Amino acid sequence: MNTAERNYAIVTAAYWGFTLTDGALRMLVLLHFYQLGYSPFTLAFLFLLYEAAGIVANFVGGWLATRYGITRMLTVGLVTQIIGFTVLSFLDPGWSAAMSVAWVVLAQGICGVAKDLTKTASKSAIKVTADQAKNQGSGQLFKWVAFFTGSKNAMKGVGFFLGGLLLQTLGFQHALWAMAALLALVLVGVVTSLPQMMGKNKASKSAKELFAKNTGVNVLAAARVVLFGARDVWFVVGVPVYLYSQGWTFTMVGTFLAAWTIGYGAVQALAPAFVKRSADGLSTEVPAARLWSALLALVPIGL
Repeated sequence: MNTAERNYAIVTAAYWGFTLTDGALRMLVLLHFYQLGYSPFTLAFLFLLYEAAGIVANFVGGWLATRYGITRMLTVGLVTQIIGFTVLSFLDPGWSAAMSVAWVVLAQGICGVAKDLTKTASKSAIKVTADQAKNQGSGQLFKWVAFFTGSKNAMKGVGFFLGGLLLQTLGFQHALWAMAALLALVLVGVVTSLPQMMGKNKASKSAKELFAKNTGVNVLAAARVVLFGARDVWFVVGVPVYLYSQGWTFTMVGTFLAAWTIGYGAVQALAPAFVKRSADGLSTEVPAARLWSALLALVPIGL
């Protein structure tokens, strides 16, 4: 294994650990507060700042990784997530409903920043390590990104299961402490294993440079914001609440969401095997992406 492959493996493993706890956090917050009697609308509100803060962090995360180095931004993301877990664990059952909601929204906002700082730093690391690999080029990058994205979603599915299991066995507060301890171990691995200045380069000087030069890419990015919001309201709030209201246990709900998420993560990871590569990286890839997008759009309708 050369240096580029080693760094890719370390970054991927670190993000797996982060994603595992991030998926578990969603199940913990959702099921714990539904059990306390919060309405589905209030539960959706609990994730509002999480998503909003994540959008902002995602927007500037790549720029920060370029300016300060990928390892530093991974470190900041992991530390921020640990702080978010710690803040959330201080929630007092004796507080009023309004105070409790405000506290959870604040902690979720911290975790939202952590999620997208870590995600953008990790994706930046993949680009850097792919360029350094011996078999560099769009094919190598495509395979590494596909595996990273697919395995990340599969790990998030495991996190859904873990969240339900921890809530049922350890309880809300102790589950948060256990996940913070896990992230602390991941943090030590990142700090001691990755080059400190990896990915550090000359950053953009104006906000305009943060946008893509292609209008279609910017429109697609804006559409993803709306899509993710709709997905979270339906999949992360609606489905778990419905299943739990039907008598499912925390672990059963987490297991179902885990199986579903691991399934589509596997499809993402295997994407390079289904797409014929072209010399320009566009001729066959773009039509294939349109076809698969159209087919996948029909899945929720069929369900």
